[in-house]
Amino acid sequence: MKSPILCLLLCGSVLAVESYPDGRPACKVRLDAKDQGIVLRYGDGPDKCDYLGARDVWVYENQGKYYMHYDGAGHKGWLACLAESPDLVHWTKKGPVLDKGEAGKGDSATASYGTTYFDGKEWHMFYVGCPNCTQPPDCVPAGPYLTMKAKGASATGPWTKQYDVVPIALKPGSYYAETASPGFVVRHGGEYLQFVSVAAGGKRSIGIARATNLDGSWKMDPEPMVPLAEQLENTSMYYEPTNQTWFLFTNHVGINYPGGPEFTDAIWVYWTKDLNRWDATNKALVLDRENCKWSDPIIGLPSVLPVGHKLAVFYDGSELKGDTCHMRRCIGLAWLELPLNPPLPKNENSRK
Repeated sequence: MKSPILCLLLCGSVLAVESYPDGRPACKVRLDAKDQGIVLRYGDGPDKCDYLGARDVWVYENQGKYYMHYDGAGHKGWLACLAESPDLVHWTKKGPVLDKGEAGKGDSATASYGTTYFDGKEWHMFYVGCPNCTQPPDCVPAGPYLTMKAKGASATGPWTKQYDVVPIALKPGSYYAETASPGFVVRHGGEYLQFVSVAAGGKRSIGIARATNLDGSWKMDPEPMVPLAEQLENTSMYYEPTNQTWFLFTNHVGINYPGGPEFTDAIWVYWTKDLNRWDATNKALVLDRENCKWSDPIIGLPSVLPVGHKLAVFYDGSELKGDTCHMRRCIGLAWLELPLNPPLPKNENSRK
């Protein structure tokens, strides 16, 4: 059964009126992506590295070739794995690029979700480390979720972990007391900004971390980018030069019924012309069970990449209808047309 969504088509813009049973904020407009479907299935990675699932995707480009980091759930647990592609659709799996750390290390239970940044000389990876996970064989990372650092000489590594670097330390009593895991990095105004996943008290959002040295520590802003009540995880960004607007794509965490399990139910996008100022009302729903061809209800975290006149939107999901489990995920691809423009607010649509 579909979620309680009413969609009205007005002058080419879709309004989504949605409510959650626990009152968490919802999107009132849609910026629908066109779904292509699954482009990478779990199960056949080298040495059974993803025989239990493939999810949490990060896609990047270098010298005309495309690379994907994804979390392979294998016999060693969840590890960042690499796949390569000439066209974003056909992928060749290469296996894990990171391994778990020794007992006592922050990544002793998982070394996963590897985001990348090239500074013109070196490649930097910020990845998720976690000292806890559920019992085998699933080995689902179980927090706290940490940002950890590695460095490589090329887009494919090999990656050397930098345990002496602590990019972001959790802060008790703050909005990032439980989670501060990596996100999109951009150079802006003489500093680096990283849009970090944060969590405290069972709520989640995005925090902005700042640094002048990629091999040093980052300072978190005193408040999250948007309130924790938004219930967001993970970031990928696109800058639209035609209207000087930044678009931040993120995963929304939803719920179907009071007291029910939370699960990633949609990709949302927020927009701004000023990276230091974000308005929680400037958001739209990009992909959910309404416009995804194959996954219902799971829509996992996004990774976006401009390709010609389109924006590729990668995500993960499950072919098992109604399944909200963390396992047996595949990677999907959807598209948005460029140039990208924010959808009109409801009141502007109503005047047309």
